[in-house]
Amino acid sequence: MTGPSDDFIRAVQLRHLRCLVAVAQERHLARAAERLALSQPAVSKTLAELEALSGARLVERGTAGRRGIQGLTASGEQLLAHALRVLEALDASALALAPGSGDRVERLRIGALPSVAPSLLPAALAALRERLPSLQVQLQTGDNARLLDALRAGELDLVAGRMSDPKLMAGLTFELLYTEPLAIVARAGHPLAGGSPSAQDVLRHPLVIYGEGTSPRHNTESFLSGLGLRLPAHVTQTLDLSVARALLIRSDAIWFTPLGAARDDLDRGLLVRLAIDTAGTEEPVGLLLRSDAEASSARQALVALLRQGSAERTQSRVARR
Repeated sequence: MTGPSDDFIRAVQLRHLRCLVAVAQERHLARAAERLALSQPAVSKTLAELEALSGARLVERGTAGRRGIQGLTASGEQLLAHALRVLEALDASALALAPGSGDRVERLRIGALPSVAPSLLPAALAALRERLPSLQVQLQTGDNARLLDALRAGELDLVAGRMSDPKLMAGLTFELLYTEPLAIVARAGHPLAGGSPSAQDVLRHPLVIYGEGTSPRHNTESFLSGLGLRLPAHVTQTLDLSVARALLIRSDAIWFTPLGAARDDLDRGLLVRLAIDTAGTEEPVGLLLRSDAEASSARQALVALLRQGSAERTQSRVARR
């Protein structure tokens, strides 16, 4: 006697799994079709076949049209994890059997928040390069939600970021490295530097803030709301740290940012932290990994270096108090 799972095992094909992975990674049916060298109707048909085989809806279509998708359902996320393992094992087998496979380049794909990458990654990546000189490192920055999507879809090996909505954490693990507060910073020599400005004083100057939907933006708005204040309309929103830094150095603009994003410029004296108490704005920063992914030696080495660097930074901060 056979059951639904037996029917699925007999009928599912690699094309079904590759289709699901492409849709999960592209988040768009037309782009997934282009990636697979298929027509969009063919992709839609393959998805429908897979949903029929699994007996569950796997994809949430977007409200703006059926080409875009909002994401995968819970069933889709579960099947995606298994599909990735199957395809990764198949790719590994093909590489092992290929002529000259011993010369292949090892790759590590890292995702990081723009506010986290500058202070957390450089020292660890430099040490990793000394240990693994032939390693190919790919670094992608972006907002937390997109990075976690890419991690779950197998496009990244780890993410340096923040905890997210429990729905977005399915299949992922989070390891805390440190917490950091919101800082209010300006250029050295700014009219508010060296004094005891109020938050109202800060709001009279041009502001640079993070984009909507990000943790730093939420923290900024919550901090001001606790003081009975709100952001003015005339602000500059950017996730680009180089742009924020250049604006501050060239003007009297003030930046609301996680402390780590400005740490190097603060240490060099190019920027200064204004004397405004931001206690209570601390946010956790950590490593996010796919719970079902096999850990490569490169990933293990980087994780160990990041843990070590974070511990040393915490000890240094405690010693300065």
